[in-house]
Amino acid sequence: MADLIDVIRRMRKLSTEEEKSLDSLDWYVSEKQKCLVRGLFKEKKIAIETESFSLGGLIENLSLPKLVAKKKSAETEQIIADINTAIDEKTKKTLFTEFSKVIHDKCSQIIAPNIVGFETVKKAVALQLLSPERIHILLLGDPGTGKTQILSSATELAPIASMGLGSGTSGVGLAVTVKGKEVIKGLLPMADRGLCAIDELNLMKEESRASLYNAMEKGFVSYDKGGHSYKFDARVSVLATANPKGDKFTGTTVSELKKQLPFDAALLTRFHLTFMVKKHDIEEFKKITKALLQKSKQELSSKEQAFLKSYINHAHSLGEIKLPKKFEQEIIDFISDIKENEKKYLVEISPRMVVGFTRLAKASARAELRDEVAEKDVALVKQIVKESLKV
Repeated sequence: MADLIDVIRRMRKLSTEEEKSLDSLDWYVSEKQKCLVRGLFKEKKIAIETESFSLGGLIENLSLPKLVAKKKSAETEQIIADINTAIDEKTKKTLFTEFSKVIHDKCSQIIAPNIVGFETVKKAVALQLLSPERIHILLLGDPGTGKTQILSSATELAPIASMGLGSGTSGVGLAVTVKGKEVIKGLLPMADRGLCAIDELNLMKEESRASLYNAMEKGFVSYDKGGHSYKFDARVSVLATANPKGDKFTGTTVSELKKQLPFDAALLTRFHLTFMVKKHDIEEFKKITKALLQKSKQELSSKEQAFLKSYINHAHSLGEIKLPKKFEQEIIDFISDIKENEKKYLVEISPRMVVGFTRLAKASARAELRDEVAEKDVALVKQIVKESLKV
C-alpha cells in the first residue's frame, strides 16, 4: 500500500512554491541528485528548508538550502546526508566568493578587532597572512599601542604559526630546542610555511639573531652540536614588534629618531615593511574613545576564526599569481622615487622593498581570489608602503 501511495505521489505536479524550493538547489547539487530529490520531494519523504547563515560582521545573512527527512528510512537518510554534504561544500565556495568581495574593507575586523585605528598596519598584516610567499613586517614604536595584540591576533588566524618573546628566545631557541640528546625544532622551523611572530625583538641579544637572518633571507636554520649538523626548513613570514632605544621615541626630526633605532641596517632591511607606531595624540584619542563606545563587537568568535583560517588556506591554494609586465616599470619608478628621497625616512630603501612590493601586490589579488594582479592591487600596496615610511 505504501509503495502504491509513493507511485501516485510521484505522478503529481509540484506547485510553483515547491518548484521554487527545488530550484534553490541548482547551484549546490548535480542534475542526478536533483532528480533524486524531486522524487523524494513528491513522495513527501523529504523537505527543503532554508537556513539563514551569517558570520558576525564578516558576512551578512545568506539563505542556504538544507534537506531534512520527513519519513525516516536508511536509504532516504543516506541520500540526504550525501546531498547535504555537497551543499556544504558548495556553501563554502559561496561564502568564499562573498567574502572575497569585501575582504579589503574588513581588515580592521579581522586583525585585532579590539584595537581601534592602525588600519594600514592591519591591511598589511592581513596581506602577510594571505601570502604563501614570505613577507616580513616590523612594528616599531612606543609601548602600549597595541602592537602585541596585533601579533597575537595574526598568530590566531594563521593556519601555521609560532609566537615568542625576544627577551626569552635565544639563538638556539629560535633554531632548535635541545632536551638532553634530543634536538627539537625551535620557534622558526615550527612555523615553516607559516607565520613566526616575535614580540619585543629589540630585547633579543645580537648574537642570537643569526638564525633569524637565515630564516628571513634563505628559509632555513641550522645547528651544529657534538659533531652533528642539523638543518630545518624555516620558510616563514616574520611579524615582529620592537621598542626604540629608551623604550619610547622622543624628538621629531628624522636624525633624532634614527639615533633611537634598536637595530642596524642588516636587520632592518630584511623587513619588507617597517611601521613606526606612535601613541595617539589627544584628538586621535578622542576619536578612538568614541569608536570604542559605539563598538559592540570586539572579538572574533571561534566560528569566524575557523572560517578565516579556511579562507587563508584556500587563498594559498590558488597557485601562482601573475604580475602583468605593464606594472613592472610602475613599481620600479615608485621604488626609485622613494630611494631618491631616502633621507626623509627612518629605514634604508633596499632592493628587498621591490620583492616585498610584488609579493604584497600578489597577496592583494589573492585576497580577492584572483589569479592576476590588477591596478587596484598596485595602488593599495603603494598606499601601504607610503604609510609605512611615514615619520
